[in-house]
Amino acid sequence: MIDKKYERVLFSLFMSTFMSGFMSLVVTYINIGIVDGFIYIWLNAYWRAFIIAFPTIFIIVPQVRRLVGLLVK
Repeated sequence: MIDKKYERVLFSLFMSTFMSGFMSLVVTYINIGIVDGFIYIWLNAYWRAFIIAFPTIFIIVPQVRRLVGLLVK
């Protein structure tokens, strides 16, 4: 089991992995459709999206949780 102190990092890692993967897949498909080399093109977009998504999620999630806490009773 992983120590609770790593929860934020682990959450950011999983969230950025899934979201950047799914979003880059969908956007690649919308932009070019299924073409030869689609997987390569998608994976190229995926790692670039992940590089942006991980630190963004790591930084933004605490602020979003605070905002939601203010809006919810």
